Amino acid sequence: MARTGPQRIPGAVFDLYFGDGRYSGSDMEVNCGVIHTTEGPTLYDYQGGASAPTVTSVPDFKNKRLVHHQHFDIDESARALVNKAGGVQTNTANAFQWELVGTCDLATHRKWTSQGIDHIYWPEPPDWAVRDVAALMRWLNEQHGIPLTGRPEWMAYPASYGDTRVRMSNAEWLAFKGWCGHQHVPENDHGDPGALPFARILAAAKGGTIPEEDDMTPEERKLLTDTAAAVKRIEAALARQPWTYIGPGDPRDMHQVVKDIDTTVRITGTTGMTPEQMSALVKQITPRLAADLAARLAN
Repeated sequence: MARTGPQRIPGAVFDLYFGDGRYSGSDMEVNCGVIHTTEGPTLYDYQGGASAPTVTSVPDFKNKRLVHHQHFDIDESARALVNKAGGVQTNTANAFQWELVGTCDLATHRKWTSQGIDHIYWPEPPDWAVRDVAALMRWLNEQHGIPLTGRPEWMAYPASYGDTRVRMSNAEWLAFKGWCGHQHVPENDHGDPGALPFARILAAAKGGTIPEEDDMTPEERKLLTDTAAAVKRIEAALARQPWTYIGPGDPRDMHQVVKDIDTTVRITGTTGMTPEQMSALVKQITPRLAADLAARLAN
């Protein structure tokens, strides 16, 4: 079967470090994709290629991107699935196989976090990782026709391990097109990639925005709402406080004080004082007036 379309992922590192012919795959035309997690924080060597996928995506945390290391051509069978004698074919069943470096295991995630090991916990990937996974899914759809559809349920690890309700039958696997996880493939017992947020990734692959996950607890959300309401009350109070302030021992608010000052100035202007007398009076009044206003505002 001919290999149709581009066989190398744009921008990928073409990592055929095991490409001595021992593990070359069969020709096929991919129509489905299987997502794995490496359960390790760095690029794996797959025993020199004996269990390699089509591509491994390695997080570049500094630049917030995934670096794709391609091990086989797109339309060449990879080796990351168990294929038992009898039953159905797995690796050669038109499957693009994709390893995401990181973990799907919450216990491992907590351990690596406590040890300060940079990693992606794939049930909760950062937006930039979702973006790059979605972009490659979109390219594979456009160039190789892998449908932007997938299995409806992605179970959390370790419940996803073994013969679970999401594991496909042989017939389902042979008819399957789209995206699934290692946990869905027959003849296999692995549970990766766990509770991958597939709906979130799929939405981004279809060209939508990446929906952010709300990780606030109900208590944190209530605190945020209450704080916003308190800020609005303070803003409203500050908007009127300068004019409604009433100092101790004086029944007038600041608005009335200013009106009284204006009245005093007007009356003073009708007394026939010379400019020199007016200037001398202002020099006497101004410091006392400024001090009184400052004291009221400070209070």
